[in-house]
This record gives sequence, structure tokens and C-alpha cells, in this order.
Amino acid sequence: MPKDFEETGVLDHINKLSSAEDIFTYLLLPHDAQVVNVSRLHIMKRFGAYLREASFGGLVEEEVFLKCRQLLKRAYGDFVDSTPMAEKVFKVFRDEEEKRKNRFVGLDALKASLQ
Repeated sequence: MPKDFEETGVLDHINKLSSAEDIFTYLLLPHDAQVVNVSRLHIMKRFGAYLREASFGGLVEEEVFLKCRQLLKRAYGDFVDSTPMAEKVFKVFRDEEEKRKNRFVGLDALKASLQ
């Protein structure tokens, strides 16, 4: 485990990193570059959501490191077998799904209006 957390803390150090690859490297998490290249923003947004939901109170920095590693692995895993469109991390994807649902006209609706 990197020793940088001894000065600033794991979460502060992660916050200062400039790329997804830097975060994967810091957390010692292997990854497929192609998955990260396709879903980079989605993985990082999901990772941020998981971090916000997590409780770090009372943990020592080694435990925070392991928990962050687990959360990044989970976020990354969400996109290994799925796609950004299917995961709908960003609002634009959720809005588009809602528009598609509203545009759909079922056969039952057509039959009822013809009678």
C-alpha cells in the first residue's frame, strides 16, 4: 500500500490525483485500459457516488485505503459487463430513457382510439 496517506490521508490524496489511471494505480487496482477508456467518466462518477454513500468514521487509514479500493473495484466492475447507456450514471441518459418511454405508443392505445 502506498505510504502517501500518512501525510494527507487516503481520501485527500485520491482527491488530488488527476486521472482515473492515477487512482487505479494509487489503489493498486488492476484494470483493462479499454474499459477505462470507454467508461472513464462513468466509472469515476459511480466511484464518487459510492464514496459519498460510504462511512469512513472510526477507520484507520489502512482500512480507508482498502475500503476505497473495494469501492473503485465495484464501480469499475459495474462497467466491465455493462455499458454507460445501460448503467445511466449521468442524468442525460436517464432523461433520454424517460423521453423514449413517453414516445412509445402501445397497440392497446391504438385499438382504443380506433373504436
